[in-house]
Amino acid sequence: MQADYLHQYLDYVASNGLVLSPEQKVALQVSLEIVKKNYKFSRVYFWGKIMGLTTDYFIVQGVETDELKDKKSLYSFNCMDWKLLPPATDKMIERSMMVKGRFMGDPSHEYESITVKKTDVETIEELKIKEEERLTATIELINKEAAIIPRGAFIKTPLEQVHRNRSFEGLSIIEAGKLQSYLHFTTPLILKKKSLLLQANLEESIDFLNSLDDDELKVFWSLQYEKGSKLVILRNLLWLGFTFFHMPETAQYGYIYMGLGERNIDFPFMI
Repeated sequence: MQADYLHQYLDYVASNGLVLSPEQKVALQVSLEIVKKNYKFSRVYFWGKIMGLTTDYFIVQGVETDELKDKKSLYSFNCMDWKLLPPATDKMIERSMMVKGRFMGDPSHEYESITVKKTDVETIEELKIKEEERLTATIELINKEAAIIPRGAFIKTPLEQVHRNRSFEGLSIIEAGKLQSYLHFTTPLILKKKSLLLQANLEESIDFLNSLDDDELKVFWSLQYEKGSKLVILRNLLWLGFTFFHMPETAQYGYIYMGLGERNIDFPFMI
């Protein structure tokens, strides 16, 4: 969620148990202005919190120019002192997915993972994975699988850059209740093909991302209205603690994650 409106936007998700202490809110308000200036970000977002056994990681993301490709992640233990995370690679994500269990809360902690490779000769490989590597990989994975935006909130320019759409005035109350009105905010590997009927209603500048309705994982989304129909909440049941909100007919929307940083493997038993 956008740092400039953090206090207001946190109120929208507070009923879901996603809260920060008054001290943390004040610290973020001060420190994120400094982060924005020091790193020369055009915009800063409070991404959320990954809870560790000894301490929690508070996460923010900064944007330089392109809102989709130029994001950098930083973490802090006290909401004041921030450290830049390295960008996550596919190899990092693959290695980190081998680690099971809670985050420790120590970026220098090393996990040991044993994998068995079956070729002509069966071999055992032992991997050591630092928690900082696991942290940046988990943030990237959650972004790929859960980060969403309302359709029309961002536009792609002829120069292939993605920016906020200043003319976006929000989804209608009816449209806000449909999964097809929300797009995955990650570069699609393959843009899902639409029928000719649906293609007639698409606009190239805003329909450059995959919608939740096309997603094989759409079963993991829970959508409901709150405050009558003034607020729409989407929860991701694969990543428990991920919540998106949108105020229909306004430009107010955002998402936040506060959880353990582990996929919900119990989901099949929740249906």
